[in-house]
Amino acid sequence: QVQLVESGGGLVQAGGSLRLSCAASGRTFSISIMGWFRQAPGKEREFVAATRWRSRSTYYADSVKGRFTISTDNAKNTVYLQMNSLKVEDTAVYYCAATDSGRYYYLTDSYNAWGQGTQVTVSS
Repeated sequence: QVQLVESGGGLVQAGGSLRLSCAASGRTFSISIMGWFRQAPGKEREFVAATRWRSRSTYYADSVKGRFTISTDNAKNTVYLQMNSLKVEDTAVYYCAATDSGRYYYLTDSYNAWGQGTQVTVSS
């Protein structure tokens, strides 16, 4: 089993930046993909970004492409989400997730480990 702990959320003005971190522990050798999702009030959880743990291939939602960057430090079993040029509509609880499957990185059902979430609030 994999355990995930996020950190780095907070309040920032539009146009600002934040970096989220997600530390993995437990059966980290089984991780195939790590992803970030977010959920705004009254909305479904949506895909933000993902990375393959070994090849470091990355994938992004269109809404964040060019503004967010996902990266990993495999030695620290940590994945990061650098968020630049933040917009009010980026406000949400951000969740880190991990899966031992290699398919459908953009679907919540593909992931079998989730963090507790961290709040990101972007003010105008």
